[in-house]
Amino acid sequence: MNIVCIGAHPDDAEVFAGGTCVKWARQGHRALLVSMTNGDVGHHEMAGGALARRRAAEARLSAERGGVMDLVLDYHDGELEPTLPMRKRVVEIIREFRADIVLTHRPNDYHPDHRYTSILVQDAAFMVTVPNFCPAAPALARNPLFLYLMDSFTKPAPFQPDIAVDVTGVMDVKWSMLDAMESQVYEWLPWLDGTLDKVPTVCQTTTNCADRAGRREWLEKTWAPLFTEPTKKARARARKMVRKENGGQDPICGDLRDLRVWESAFDGGDQTFVSVLSGEAGVIWLCPRARPHGGLFECAASSVLSS
Repeated sequence: MNIVCIGAHPDDAEVFAGGTCVKWARQGHRALLVSMTNGDVGHHEMAGGALARRRAAEARLSAERGGVMDLVLDYHDGELEPTLPMRKRVVEIIREFRADIVLTHRPNDYHPDHRYTSILVQDAAFMVTVPNFCPAAPALARNPLFLYLMDSFTKPAPFQPDIAVDVTGVMDVKWSMLDAMESQVYEWLPWLDGTLDKVPTVCQTTTNCADRAGRREWLEKTWAPLFTEPTKKARARARKMVRKENGGQDPICGDLRDLRVWESAFDGGDQTFVSVLSGEAGVIWLCPRARPHGGLFECAASSVLSS
């Protein structure tokens, strides 16, 4: 099976679906993490080619740590637009990788690059099967399953997970992947949040510095809510669904109490996807046709793109 996770910047796919992609890769599937831009303005001090090269190297290291593949496109950060040439590029990527599953952002998002990445994938979703569109790349015989990555936005509609993937056993790998994105998790994003002074620095001396293990410990503690909050929402929805199946009764087992971290994706009604992700992948379907179980999770939301 071939999976393409398309984010707007180097770190988006890793943050929102890194654990799931690691699990797929460990099962022998191919997982490609794509960045639609090179991230060349995503920093408060450096920019341009130097930053683009740094972020490409970070994405490469992150992919190596996760056992997945990466592709960073050389388009300027903050300038992505849903143009016809860009639509064709997305179609080519999906076709060339022979994708079975494609994940991307939802179209409602604070960042224009995220929104337009979503639109580009939506616009490519049917065209990947049209032989005479971008004929240089052979069309897919079957449209992939398209899934939305989790987010915290509430307007015009809040994210509601339909699938949860148990990533308990690979969270250490996911943290390692994020740790590779030093320009983002230890510099740019803390600067945006006004917490840069809280980030432990790494230096040759021990005065007012932390070793790399200490800095990663800070990362895990600080970023934990990003993954635990979606888990709480998914747990509540799972309990509601199970209660509905059980005639108003709560589930007898204690499985739901252990859910901590999720990545979510919409089911799209594709039963092949269900069978591929079941078992070792630790998939939980948060809809009436399946019962949840426990673990550490990542989540995704339902897409209307699947044919």
